[in-house]
Amino acid sequence: MSTEKPFAGDEKSLDGVNTTTPDPTIAQETSRAPAAVIIPDGGLQAWLSVLGGFCVLTATFGYSNSFGVYQDYYALSGASSSSNVSWIGSLQLFLMFFVGLPAGKLFDQGYFHHSLAVGSVLYVFSMFMLSLAHPHKYYQLMLAQGVGMGLGSGLMLVPSMSVQAHHWRRRRSLAMGIVMTEGSGVGGLIYPIMLNRLLHGRVGFAWGVRATAFLTLGLLIIANCVMTTRLPSAKQRPPGPKADVKSILADGPFLLLLAGAFLVLWGMFYVYFYLQLWVNLHDLSETLGFYTIAILNAASIFGRTIPNMIADRVGAFNVFAPVCLIAGALVFAMFGVTSVGAVIVFSILYGFFSGAAIALMPPTVASVANSVHEIGLRLGLAYFTVSFAMLTGTPIVGALYDLHDAWFRPIVFSGVRHSHCHFYRSSPAYSCSNRLS
Repeated sequence: MSTEKPFAGDEKSLDGVNTTTPDPTIAQETSRAPAAVIIPDGGLQAWLSVLGGFCVLTATFGYSNSFGVYQDYYALSGASSSSNVSWIGSLQLFLMFFVGLPAGKLFDQGYFHHSLAVGSVLYVFSMFMLSLAHPHKYYQLMLAQGVGMGLGSGLMLVPSMSVQAHHWRRRRSLAMGIVMTEGSGVGGLIYPIMLNRLLHGRVGFAWGVRATAFLTLGLLIIANCVMTTRLPSAKQRPPGPKADVKSILADGPFLLLLAGAFLVLWGMFYVYFYLQLWVNLHDLSETLGFYTIAILNAASIFGRTIPNMIADRVGAFNVFAPVCLIAGALVFAMFGVTSVGAVIVFSILYGFFSGAAIALMPPTVASVANSVHEIGLRLGLAYFTVSFAMLTGTPIVGALYDLHDAWFRPIVFSGVRHSHCHFYRSSPAYSCSNRLS
C-alpha cells in the first residue's frame, strides 16, 4: 500500500502540537484531489464487467467484422460499385472509433451507464431501420448502417473497454483481450454465418437483418445490467481536477503510438471486407466464400487471447509491434492464395495475427497513461485518431481495385501499412511505454 507524505502545513512537533499554520491553498487543493481507485484485480464485479464487455463487443465490433457479407451482397446485387459500397462499412467503423473521444470523456466524468444506454438504443434502432431499407437504395443503407449503427456503437465501445481498467491491474491486458476476443471474435463468427444463410436463403434481406437485430438486443440488455464502474457517478463525484487534454497531446510516446496505430489500421480491414469477394470472383468455392469471414474471426479468437496473456508478462507493445509486422507479411501472401486449401490457411493465420493487433491496442494505450483517471480520454483520443484510417482505408483499397479490376495495388497498399508500427519500438520514446503498471 502506498503512503503519502504530509504537506508542510500538517507537520507536528514531538509533543503532538502543531508547529506550523495550515496553508489554506494547499488544503483546498488536497480536498480537490481525486480519490485513489482501489483495483481488486478480480472478483465478481470484475468478471461481470468482462461479460458485459463481451456482449457489447459481440454486438458492435463483431457485427462490423461481418461487413464482408454485406459487401458481397450489395456489390453483386447492384447497389453501387465495390468502392462505394465499402464506404458504408468504413463509415460505420469510422464513427465507432471517432465517437470514442466524446464517449471516453463522458466515461471519465462519470457518465458510463448513460453513454452505454443511449448507444444501445440508437444501435438497435438503426439495425431495425436497416431491415426496412431497400438493398438497392444506397442512401438508405448508408444512413442506417453507416451513420446510425456507427454512432450507436461508438458510444459503447470505449466505455466498455475502459471500464475493464477499473477492475484489473496485473491482468489488464488479458481482461481487455478477453473482451475483444470473445466479443468481436465470437460475434464475427456467428453473424457472418447467420447473415449468409438468411440473406441468401428463403428468409431474405429484411427478416435476415431483423433476426440479427433481436440477437443484438438481447446481448445489449445483458451488458447494461451487469457492467459496473469503480468510479463514482457524475452526481456523486466531488469537484476535482480533470484530465488535461493539452498535456496528453504533448506526450511524445503517446503521439508516436497514435501515428503507428493509424498506419496499421489503415490497411487492416482490407482482408475482412474483400476476402469473400476475392473467393467468389476467383471461382474457388461458393460455399467456402460464405465461411471465409467466419474463419477469419474464429482464428482471431485465439489471436486476441494468447498474445494478450504474453503481453501481461513482457509488455503490450513488445507483442503489438511483431504481430503487426507478421499480419502485413501475410497480406502479401494473398498473391499465392489461389486454391481452397490456401484460402483456409491464409484465413486462419491472418485472423490470428490481425486479431492480436486489434486486441493489443487498448492495453498498449493504457500502458502510456499516467493514472487510471485518464485512461478513458487517452483511449478515446486513440480511437478518434484511428477512426480516420477506418474511414479512408477500405474505400482507397476499393478504388485501387476498381481502377483496373486488379488486386495488385490494394494488396501492396494494405501490406505496407501494417509494417509502420514497428518504427515506434526503435524510437527513444518507446522506453516510456509502461507507465501504468
